[in-house]
Amino acid sequence: MLEIWGRPYSSNVIPVIWTANELKLEYTLQLAGGSFGKLDTDDYAKINPNRMIPAIRDGGFALWESLAIVRYLCDQYGAGTLSPADSHARAIADQWMEWSASKAFMPVIYLFFATVRTEPDDRDAEKIASLRDEAHAALSVLDEHLADRAYVCGNEFTMGDIPLGCIVYRYFNVNVDRPSLPHVEAWYERLSQRPAYQNHVMRFFGTNPDEWAALEKASASEGVI
Repeated sequence: MLEIWGRPYSSNVIPVIWTANELKLEYTLQLAGGSFGKLDTDDYAKINPNRMIPAIRDGGFALWESLAIVRYLCDQYGAGTLSPADSHARAIADQWMEWSASKAFMPVIYLFFATVRTEPDDRDAEKIASLRDEAHAALSVLDEHLADRAYVCGNEFTMGDIPLGCIVYRYFNVNVDRPSLPHVEAWYERLSQRPAYQNHVMRFFGTNPDEWAALEKASASEGVI
């Protein structure tokens, strides 16, 4: 059976869990990282010598790095659907997955840490506004791309939507004023109708560090410690 190593509230693990559930794969979630530990063990180093999450073990095959895992699962178990059969469509999916990591992820995750993961009295309003603007500028590129298509690769949901779908959930659910991104918002609404997205991405992550920690601790019921 597929093993996923990580924690359900990790921004890099969520895309892997969502992918596995879109593909309706049976898997065991091995809780690791953060408060769950395990990363400094010799056993885990055999799976990921970087001692980071996520990682998977699929039978005798181990793999690490979030986007590499998403691609592998889609190629292995979703060829022709989540992994497009058409070479051009697959290249577009790859392109937007790479773009999600190089342009969209960092401003959004820094915005998340500057708000949810920072005590209210310690938050820097100027820094938060700057990160919001940087995130909006990046996502405006996606907004233009989605003006004439339902999903990143056209009219069908693919692996290209997965990393970005996780990013925009955090962007739309931190407590900041945001300029409109109408096409991204419409795409986000379409993603929000997907049961696997509802169950594994659309998680309330709290409004401050204590709430975040409590929610992550409660997620222990979802995996193997």
